[in-house]
Amino acid sequence: MRIAVVGAGSWGTALAHTLAGAARHEISLWARRPEVATAIAATRHNPAYLSEIELDPSIRVGSELGSALTDAAIVILAVPTHGMRAIAGLARPFLGAATVVVSAAKGFEERSGQTMTAVLGDVLGSGARERIVALSGPNIAIEIARGLPAATVVAGAEEAATYVRDECTSPTLRCYSTTDCIGVEYAGALKNVVAIAAGACDGMYVGDNGKAAIITRGIAEMARLGISAGAHVMTFAGLAGLGDCVVTCMSPHSRNRQLGEAIARGESLEQALQRINMVVEGVSATREAVRMARDTGVDMPITQQVHAALFEGKPVVAALEALMSRDPAEEARGL
Repeated sequence: MRIAVVGAGSWGTALAHTLAGAARHEISLWARRPEVATAIAATRHNPAYLSEIELDPSIRVGSELGSALTDAAIVILAVPTHGMRAIAGLARPFLGAATVVVSAAKGFEERSGQTMTAVLGDVLGSGARERIVALSGPNIAIEIARGLPAATVVAGAEEAATYVRDECTSPTLRCYSTTDCIGVEYAGALKNVVAIAAGACDGMYVGDNGKAAIITRGIAEMARLGISAGAHVMTFAGLAGLGDCVVTCMSPHSRNRQLGEAIARGESLEQALQRINMVVEGVSATREAVRMARDTGVDMPITQQVHAALFEGKPVVAALEALMSRDPAEEARGL
């Protein structure tokens, strides 16, 4: 059986490598740039991402999308959220009638606010919706590529989610399944916003207590917005919620945490993004989350203060003071 991974960024590269290492299926990896595909095929190293990892020799690498997708039973789209709609459109002619399509991106589409599986449903058509799932969890790419133990969750229609779960579980990556696709996708997108706030805590040296408070109350905000969209509250206590939020807020590899730290130490948003030089999904997720919170009347004070620091010129110290000076409240209010 063939599993195709579309996108040779850090996450796509790590997924292809760990799936190939399980030696159960044929793995193909599509790189957008021909020179990257050629380099990987020749050296077994990705010159742009995770370059220190020697990739499994069985991975078929190329830049021809049709060749990568032909006869694939599972197609994993590991591309940034802003490119998901376009890449799905290019992939559509090569997908089989029974192919299960997996979104491995975490975020909302800008302007529409749609989750990635909703975007895929738009592009691939209503008949494909039962075969579209999302993959999300506490999965730092470099650790996955190094073979360190990890777990993730596949969300969607039960049959498709269970199928991907069973076929993608490896000795180092344990997959779970759930039908709460909304909860998993909202958690995956919103934890990036919380991670920016947690990074700002590191940049201001507020201490472990303050950072723990941001993480905990941030998860409460994630759950409130997700529940308003139809998610199950317990999803936010699982791998896609608590698990992914903690690792993204704590790991030195987290781009969103790095961004928050940089902003707190005086860099502008543009300077920080230029230095990180990779997509930081929490930036667009912050804009979309604030808009959704406003439209639904959901209280998201941490998200609002992150937005103010990123886009409104508010000093990070003032944003923290605004959070600390809020009126006292019952902890479980709104959940």
